[in-house]
Amino acid sequence: MPIKRQRGRPPKSERGYDDTRQVLIQSGVELLTIYGYLGSGVDAIVKKANVPKGSFYHYFANKEAFGHAVLEAYGHYFAHKLDKHLGIEAHPPLQRLANFVEDAKAGMARYQFCRGCLVGNMLQEVPQLSEQFAQQLQQILADWQQRIADCLAQAKACQNIRADIDETQMAELFWSGWEGAVMRAKLFKSTQPLDQFWSYFIKNLQ
Repeated sequence: MPIKRQRGRPPKSERGYDDTRQVLIQSGVELLTIYGYLGSGVDAIVKKANVPKGSFYHYFANKEAFGHAVLEAYGHYFAHKLDKHLGIEAHPPLQRLANFVEDAKAGMARYQFCRGCLVGNMLQEVPQLSEQFAQQLQQILADWQQRIADCLAQAKACQNIRADIDETQMAELFWSGWEGAVMRAKLFKSTQPLDQFWSYFIKNLQ
């Protein structure tokens, strides 16, 4: 089925359709992790991507369609990031989770605590977003939570955590606490909130 042409023209460059669309999405990921969805305008997005504004609508029907594409891309990116750490079977399960925490801390410090979690940013904006965004955020969180729950289940099987731990509930608590810690890390420009959260979370597993 042919792709219906949107208004505007594609940029005059050597980029193909998929390449330019991906550049726009990457631009969105970078800006939304700093300013959130509501604080990131189309003008800033196309400027960072070096794409004419009129061409934006060749790839996305409107800003909301773009936002869904950016959120989907970020959800997949972060799931891959989790898998990179949680899938290393040579390490004990809790060490894998600790490695993810350390990697995330390094990432925040690398960008001077300007970038946070795109999902966390948008969670704060939910009252002003469409129901479709709320549902997409719930689905992404459920996907991430399942990965943490699987890791905790493996830790329980290895007797590294208490046998009475409900891994599903603890995985939900992990993300609730983690997103709050990320926001505090941005506020104070320090990894200390992440360290405090991780120390508290681990103690509650023993």
